[in-house]
Amino acid sequence: MKALEVSNLTKSFLTGKEEAQVLKGIDFSVDKGEFVSIMGPSGSGKSTLLYLLGGLDKPTGGNIYFEGKDLSTVKKKEMSKLRRTKIGFVFQFYNLVQNLSVEDNIMLPIILDGKNPRNYEIKLTEILETIGLSDKRKQTPRELSGGQQQRVAIARALIADPEIIFLDEPIGNLDSKTGKEIMELFRKINVKYGKTLIQVTHSQSAAQYGTSIIRLVDGEIVEQREVVAI
Repeated sequence: MKALEVSNLTKSFLTGKEEAQVLKGIDFSVDKGEFVSIMGPSGSGKSTLLYLLGGLDKPTGGNIYFEGKDLSTVKKKEMSKLRRTKIGFVFQFYNLVQNLSVEDNIMLPIILDGKNPRNYEIKLTEILETIGLSDKRKQTPRELSGGQQQRVAIARALIADPEIIFLDEPIGNLDSKTGKEIMELFRKINVKYGKTLIQVTHSQSAAQYGTSIIRLVDGEIVEQREVVAI
């Protein structure tokens, strides 16, 4: 079953009077449960592609189908709900609320969606065990290391049980040892929860934790291949 289907996707930006074409007719699909890494040099369009796939931006042309819906036709309010309930994000910068505890940061999507946090207590405890922060639940982000803060951001992306999680350079701010631990956690989440993950990364070693690689150059796909497990 497909998690995402992308057809003839284009994205252009106006810079002064000139139009810069960032994505040039992208076509690919992602199966449910895949862990896809989008790679390419700076300026290749990979972050732009990720934001389009996650509904954070609209394409200039083409289609992105998620659960049978063409995201380019989804209204702003419905797209916001999709991002709260069906789509998770983990960014390079953790985007945590500094004066909230670990558990309150994780529960933010639930609260924003108007749901009762008490109904998620068991799930919260399970996720805290999965990310290895059961003993840090009452601490605030400023008391945590960078790797621990990224674990909280991962838990926040997981709590609403999304269908797909987008990762934007998720280990870009971490040292190599911590980065490896975070990538191992993503692989665990991919296998344990069966989550579809799509990451943008510069790191060849990070890409090896996934199931396939899409390589972009100048807004076009130049390679798609499966990853040999490490």
